[in-house]
Parts: sequence; C-alpha cells; structure tokens
Amino acid sequence: MSEKRPIRIVIAQRGFVFIGRVSRDDHDIVVTDARTLLIWGTTLGLGELKNGPLKETSLGAPATIRLHPLQVIAQQDLDQAAWEKHVD
Repeated sequence: MSEKRPIRIVIAQRGFVFIGRVSRDDHDIVVTDARTLLIWGTTLGLGELKNGPLKETSLGAPATIRLHPLQVIAQQDLDQAAWEKHVD
C-alpha cells in the first residue's frame, strides 16, 4: 500500500483555501481529496482548524485541485488523525 500524502490547508491566490492531501508533480502542487473551506467557522483564524473542523466549519465537495506553485501562498500543517475522516 502506498504512503498517504500529508493533509494540509493550502492557501491559494484570489482567496481560495483548500484542505486535502498535498503532493507535487513535475509542474503542479496537487491537492487530492481536496475540499474548499467555504466557511472557516473560526474567530482567531485558520490556526484554530489545526485539530479538525469546528462546528461552524463548512467544506465543499471533494475534488482534485492542481495549482501552479506560484499560486500557492502558504500551506498549514494539521493533525492528520483529526482531519483524515474529512478528506478520505
């Protein structure tokens, strides 16, 4: 069985924020099982989501997202176990 990619929050240009399994191929940052963070549900920013979604957090439907590396503003590490059931 292949190793699962790390689950991260990916902040992209134009205000898009995704959560999913992040990898990189020859050309793109690839976010598989990606969910758009539609509503963060936080009062203190994205850091509050490190340990899983909050009651008010709203996620979009899963998809695979490919981003040019220059489109990625930041990536946030997360508690893998807390997020696994939300991206798989």
